[in-house]
Amino acid sequence: MRGGLRERWTGQPPWARRTLAVYLIGFLEGTCAHLLDLIGGGIHVYASFAPPPLQVLFVSLAVLDPTVAVLVARLRPVGVRLAGAVMALDVLANWIVNWPRLQENPAWLLRPVGLLPITLFGLFVLATAGPLLRALKAAPCLSRLPAPGA
Repeated sequence: MRGGLRERWTGQPPWARRTLAVYLIGFLEGTCAHLLDLIGGGIHVYASFAPPPLQVLFVSLAVLDPTVAVLVARLRPVGVRLAGAVMALDVLANWIVNWPRLQENPAWLLRPVGLLPITLFGLFVLATAGPLLRALKAAPCLSRLPAPGA
């Protein structure tokens, strides 16, 4: 195959490269956060505040987040689609488990760690997924370019 990963990245428009970089940073941060939670509290780390289906989701993010990061780093459209699905579920689950706190104290949303950054990142991913998919599909496939001198 002609054209490696570096060439595919440089073949993307600058806005798409920046957007992909934000995806990578966000999903790698999520990977670290969920792995640290699991290391510190074990498989039931989320049991004190989340119902079992959401516990399963939060634990699975230790696998889903790095999977998204790898697929996005390799410029796979499925990575962008998976990013949107993961963030939609993650944001929804976080709002569900934080809703009682928000009802008691709406300022809880304004904390710099927790619901606000997760929500903002989720909205960013969902808002940029469509344009990013179009950019990935529109990029020239370097493996189909004619050989030099052909």
